[in-house]
Parts: sequence; structure tokens; C-alpha cells
Amino acid sequence: MSDAPIATLAVIGLGMATKPHLEALEELRGKVNVSGVFNRTRAKAEAVRDTFGFPVFDSLQAIADDPATDGVIIATPPNQRARIVAVMAAAGKHILMEKPIERTLVAAGDLVKECADRQVTLGIVFQHRMRQGARRLRQLVDGGQLGELALIRAEIPWWRDQAYYDVPGRGSYDRDGGGVLISQAIHVLDLMLSLTGPARSVQALAATTRMHRLEAEDFATAGVTFDNGAVGSIVATTATFPGEQERLVIDGTFGTAVLTGGRLDVHWRDGRSETVGDVSGTGGGSDPMAFPCDWHRDLIHDFAQSIRDRRPPCITGHEGLRVHRLIDAMTRSAATGCIVNVEETP
Repeated sequence: MSDAPIATLAVIGLGMATKPHLEALEELRGKVNVSGVFNRTRAKAEAVRDTFGFPVFDSLQAIADDPATDGVIIATPPNQRARIVAVMAAAGKHILMEKPIERTLVAAGDLVKECADRQVTLGIVFQHRMRQGARRLRQLVDGGQLGELALIRAEIPWWRDQAYYDVPGRGSYDRDGGGVLISQAIHVLDLMLSLTGPARSVQALAATTRMHRLEAEDFATAGVTFDNGAVGSIVATTATFPGEQERLVIDGTFGTAVLTGGRLDVHWRDGRSETVGDVSGTGGGSDPMAFPCDWHRDLIHDFAQSIRDRRPPCITGHEGLRVHRLIDAMTRSAATGCIVNVEETP
């Protein structure tokens, strides 16, 4: 078997969210090549070059024109995505993009369609799916070992201090598309839906607490019905000091699975129990990047293999739209005070 790298990727955007990507690419050196990095502020790109040795691109077009670059990792704020995707997709570059896909459901659908029309691979960074406990939970759900799913509870009691929201545009609709739902809770909600299947309807409440000053919400809660007949609840906030591990609880007719951070505890009704993984940091406290790069490493490696093998990545753009539909429905429900159906389009 050849020892040649699987694929060559460039990194676009070098803000806070890029740290685990860069560390993961360092661990993947030799398996995944990095053709270079690009940031609107060149000083950041040069700092990454000095730390990791990755070359610096002078422009987006230089990446698009580089024949050695197979794909790109886009880690910019959501309001910068449309132009970048247009340039890269037109050049045939495959795209692995940080969540959210875009600020609104319609805009997210447009980007997914553009990549499909250009026949470029689009993967979305939902790294919580790559944790050991989450993978084992998927095996149990897919194998029917929990029985029929009955009750789902997603709890995201995270913390961000005001300095986090003092960064220009953070927590705004224009730059981020919203607050805790689309910027933080989206990870757990995506994981939830990957296990339960689509949500059917929601009744939600959203608010900005006295803990923060920001345009969008730092608290949201909802009751949910799912297509599979299960019901559930969601509570998400960044106003719980000092921040706790998120929990996803799935009650089935044969047993209950509790995913706390990265640790899975399963209790079957026949008395058996199982524990997989550990309660590792997931960025729920004051440092949003306080978690290992392992999950990003595995996701990037899968994306590189998907390019080589000409297959879909483990989390596609179309699949990533599912959580956008849920967040859109929660936002509309909170605004109207009514039960809202989760739209199936775009």
C-alpha cells in the first residue's frame, strides 16, 4: 500500500475555532498534507506558519488556483461563508466546514445545493459525534439494544463570560445567526438527531438573561416530538457559571443511556450496566476550546479519505441541515409562542 498522503487540504480562517483543527492536522502530518493557511489578517497566518510550519496563502483565489490543494477547511464566522464556498466550489475544491453551515436555514440550504450542483464534497464539523461514548451509543441505538426510543433529554448548561460576547459581532444575528442555539447547543442537538432521527414539532422559549449583554439568546428551552414517536426536552444556555458537562439522555423500552460529556453510562432493565469513555472537557466552561483535538482528527481523516475514495464524508452537508431545521423551528416557536412544525425544506 502506498504511503502517500490521503489528501492535501488548506485552512481558511484562523480564529478561535481553528485551534483543534491545526492540532489535529499536526497529528495527521504524513497522512494529510497542508498546502497552506489563509486569514484576512496576515499576521495570524504568519503566526500559524511559525508554530506549525504550514505555508501562507496570499488570497482565496491562490488556494482555488493551487492544483495541489484537494480541499479546504473553512473555519470563518458564518457571515463569511457564502463567498468562500462560491470560490472554492467553482474551483472544484472539496469543503469541510465548521458549524453552523450558515446563519439561516435558507442560506444553509443554498450552500449545500451549490456544493451539490458543483459536484464537490461538503462535510460539516460536528465533532461530538466522533467521541468514543457517542459512537458506542450509536451502535446501541442502531442495534435496537435500547428498545424503542421513548424519551429524549438534551441538557447544555454551559458558561460564557461577558468578554466572550464583547468580541464584535459575537452573539449577533448578522455575524453568527443567533446565540446559544446556533453557536453552542448545535453540537449536542446534531448528535441527538443523528441518533433519534428528525424532530417533528417543537414548542420553545428563548431569552437573553441578565447574565449577558448580547443581541441574541443565551437561554433556550423546548418540548419536542420526534418522527419516531418519542418525545423530549431541550435546555440550552451559556449563563450557568462555571459551566457543566452537557448531557444527552435516551430512555428506551429496554434501558436508559446517559451521555455526559464524553462518557456513556447505560443501564438496562435486566440489571446490566455499561460505561464507555470518560468525562472529558467539551468547551462548556469559560474556555470554549478546552477539549482535545482527537475528535477533529478523526473527522478530518474521514473527510480526507472521502475525497480519496470518492464517497460521502461521515457528516454530509445534507445531513447537517437537519439540525438547522430544528433550530429554525425553535426560533420561530419562541417568537410566536406556538407549536411549530419542523420544516423539511430546503
